[in-house]
Amino acid sequence: MIPGKLTGAMDAPIIHQYRDRLLKKKGSLLCKRAFDLIVSALMLICLSPLLLVLAVVIKCDSRGPVFFRQERITTGGKPFRIFKFRTMVQDADKLGSAVTAPGDSRVTRVGDKLRTYRLDELPQLINVFLGQMTFVGTRPEVPQYVDAYTDEMRATLLLPAGITSNASIKFKDEQTILNQAMEEGCSDIDQAYVTRVLPAKMRYNLEYLQNFGLGEDFKLMWKTVMGVFFHQD
Repeated sequence: MIPGKLTGAMDAPIIHQYRDRLLKKKGSLLCKRAFDLIVSALMLICLSPLLLVLAVVIKCDSRGPVFFRQERITTGGKPFRIFKFRTMVQDADKLGSAVTAPGDSRVTRVGDKLRTYRLDELPQLINVFLGQMTFVGTRPEVPQYVDAYTDEMRATLLLPAGITSNASIKFKDEQTILNQAMEEGCSDIDQAYVTRVLPAKMRYNLEYLQNFGLGEDFKLMWKTVMGVFFHQD
């Protein structure tokens, strides 16, 4: 998990500043990976009955696979295929934008419930166990959105993509922002995301890199649990 040598698009001076800061916290980074590995394994075992039930419900509700697999970007710009429970109709990624629009008709009945309580994210425990993701970190984006990153935004790729982050907590009503952007003249939902949502999210993600620590990770995980079950910020 410790950031490696920067090359190519990851070699901007601003990225080196973030990397140098992280390299001073090697112990915390190693503990973060150990925590990810142990806890993800335990959760996969303990939650396996729930995962099985959800898989059956998804399969009965609509045609298509149980899992949604899509290419995302993680450490150093490396692509990987994310695990999520499918919440949209089959081949939804071919029928519209990479982000979900307000009132998106592609979302299934069961999928809407899964999204509300973030149960669709549970299979990402597999990605965490494999080291492709971490519990707390910048949410993984699709390649087309990563292509829109500024040099400083690419610093978020120094660490694995995360299941949760302060940005994802603050932007849990992201669809409302996208809807407003469309009403104000954005040409499409992708432009709205890149120009309105992504830069705002990245301010939180870069702040997390600057203040990285295990204590901050535990606090963000607790805030995520409280936000899901009690709708608290």
